[in-house]
Amino acid sequence: MPITPLLSAVKMLIATASLVVTAAMAQAYPSKPIRMIVPFPPGGGNDVIARLVAQKLTVRLGQTVVVDNKAGANGIVGLMAAAQAAPDGYTLGIAAAGPMAVNPSLYDKLPYNPLKDFVPITNMVIYPLLLVTHPSVAAKNMRELLALAKEKPGTLFFASPGSGNSGHLAGELLNSLAKVNTVHVPYKGQGPATADLLAGQVQMLYSSIPPVLSFVQQGRLNAIAIGSAKRLASLPNVPTIAESGVPGYEAYSWIGIVAPVGTPKEIVAKLNREIVDILKQKDVQEELLAQGAIPVGDTPEHFGAYMKDEIAKWGAVVKSANIKAD
Repeated sequence: MPITPLLSAVKMLIATASLVVTAAMAQAYPSKPIRMIVPFPPGGGNDVIARLVAQKLTVRLGQTVVVDNKAGANGIVGLMAAAQAAPDGYTLGIAAAGPMAVNPSLYDKLPYNPLKDFVPITNMVIYPLLLVTHPSVAAKNMRELLALAKEKPGTLFFASPGSGNSGHLAGELLNSLAKVNTVHVPYKGQGPATADLLAGQVQMLYSSIPPVLSFVQQGRLNAIAIGSAKRLASLPNVPTIAESGVPGYEAYSWIGIVAPVGTPKEIVAKLNREIVDILKQKDVQEELLAQGAIPVGDTPEHFGAYMKDEIAKWGAVVKSANIKAD
């Protein structure tokens, strides 16, 4: 047989054998515990969502899904560990808005590429950010707040858990779209930022709902507007920022799940099916909504496109506001 046809036949046999092996691996998957890396400390929103899904996955897959918290450097430490793991489906990474969509613009030399070093599995939840103010602020709704910000530029200060945090970017997005000048004050975490807001040291805060909801209910903070595209069923009387004078405004933090690039498509598809089904369960949805999270559960392709859009959107905000990492 001539050499060229022979080589083609050998390549075809190798490709077929590879597909058979990959399919067999996917059928047997998982055959050992799975590690889910959370790039933040225990107790935060990323950790809570990861543990909820891990618990449900353990039951559905018949193998323990272990949550491994690897915090540090705005999520970089944990995501590096996930990116460098074997692409066999036994290491997954929690992909949050900050490390995946903001860090590429915040750091000159990010040691991972969110779009090239990971395979998206699904976006699990989005957290619309709630704008709250101290009761001493004269403005009681969004339109009054914008008028006050334009009348007295540079006199309204908004807290955030740190530079580059989603709450920081939400404030800078408002500055950009509404053409106002509110001033960012970074803190070392949500707790200190909220404490100073309650004390009246700063006037505003963009936050996920759970950390501030009780203070709103007690009248210690005013809920001005929400950063979602439409009003939330849990807060029907709180208007969106977009409907209150800033068209096109949307600000969410989000939590998805990814795997190292090269993870077999069959395994990614299986994980996607299982996690999306988990997110559809009534008890899971009720728990997430109670935490101020909106369940998503999309396809890998949709999640990948969403991350790409988020990187572009927040990259423009970072550049416009000249935000630097702490």
